[in-house]
Parts: sequence; structure tokens; C-alpha cells
Amino acid sequence: MTESNKSENQPAILVVEDEAMLLMIVAETLLDAGYAVWEAENGERALSILGTKPEIDLLITDIRMPGIDGYQVADRGLTMRPGLKVLLMTGYAQEPLPSKHAGIPILYKPFDINKLPVIVDQMLN
Repeated sequence: MTESNKSENQPAILVVEDEAMLLMIVAETLLDAGYAVWEAENGERALSILGTKPEIDLLITDIRMPGIDGYQVADRGLTMRPGLKVLLMTGYAQEPLPSKHAGIPILYKPFDINKLPVIVDQMLN
């Protein structure tokens, strides 16, 4: 897990992805864009981080993961932290979005990694 030091006004993001290379690329892109970033390789770790890092502003999570999936991470994260912003990621173009998640944006893989900071900035502002 990579953990950056958060400065006062720096938005903090938790990235959850079970594919190690994609996790690293997303985290590094967001770090380079000036965000504080925490990484989790699975849903269990993500929930642990959310429970101990109240400064996290945005959860970016893959949907399809073994164990606790991205929908469950989002649900539990929002229960712990009402108002937490969530961005879902999936490699399945026809991913059916459950109605209770209708307001959560989905980023479809593969995506242009250079556009990720723009999407994140729009979500946080």
C-alpha cells in the first residue's frame, strides 16, 4: 500500500484495484496531479483504510474483485461516511448498474489515464 502525506488543502483519494499494475498507474497519476493517495488491493483493506482515515474525500474502486466487491466497498464506505464521493471502475462495458447505485459515476476500462485527474477534479469541486 502506498500512502502519501496529506497537506491541509490537498484532497485525499483511496484507490481500490486488485490488478497491481493498474493500481500503481492510477495511484501514481493521482499523486502526480497533487492528490494524497492511499492504495488498497482488495475490498477488505479498503474498508480498513476508510475506517481509519477520515480525511479521504473520494473512493475510486474497481467493481469486480474477489471477496468484497466494489459495490460492497461503496455501500459500506457510504454507510461509514455519508457524503463520501465514489467513482466506480469496470472492464465490463455492459456492467449493469444496480438501481441503488444509480447516482455513482462509472469509469470504463480501458480509459485515458491522462483524463483521470480531470474527472477527479470535477468530482471534488
